[in-house]
Amino acid sequence: MVATIDPDTLATVQLPERRVTFCHISWTQYEKILDALGESRSSRLTYDRGLLEITMPLEEHERASELIALFIRILVIQLGMKLKTMGSTTLSYPNLERSAEPDKGFYIQNYPLVADRKVDLTIDPPPDLVVEVDITHTDINKLALYASMGIPEFWRYNGRVLRIYQLQGKEYQETETSPTFPQLQKEWLYSFLETARVDEVEAEVFWRDRLGSLLR
Repeated sequence: MVATIDPDTLATVQLPERRVTFCHISWTQYEKILDALGESRSSRLTYDRGLLEITMPLEEHERASELIALFIRILVIQLGMKLKTMGSTTLSYPNLERSAEPDKGFYIQNYPLVADRKVDLTIDPPPDLVVEVDITHTDINKLALYASMGIPEFWRYNGRVLRIYQLQGKEYQETETSPTFPQLQKEWLYSFLETARVDEVEAEVFWRDRLGSLLR
């Protein structure tokens, strides 16, 4: 087992997330662990060909994740688009020996394909957009992980900066423009998050109106 967080440090420092990493875990062992933990848990599991990372998100992590999801919902509404929210649903690909539970996943472009039924990743496309809040160190290469799953767009937020990645071929390329929301400016999200830290309701009300004006 490789612990990515020093337990002694946790006693004195408030971190946004706690992570522990296990090596040499087979896919069968991973599935047994996943089944034993069940769905009623706050921890999130990421598996990448023998490497299992368990993340326990704390308040700063969870709040950032929820607020980014809210901002995406506001964008979708203002742009007249449709949305299916997957939350942190397990994205499991046994053939790749890779699995992830992102902070948020969304079907937007492919919404019509999965709108009225449970997603089956053996026949359905992956989510169009995945969001991860990674504020502390992670031992798993998230870019390679999500690229292998064919996720078209990946947002990664480190508590200060949002990075947007677009899948081109088999690899991600960082871009300043979102393929899903080409009108989006990162500064809008930063401003929204700053306002929401003080008053979430005020931030939502203001940015629903503000984005309505900016996107006309």
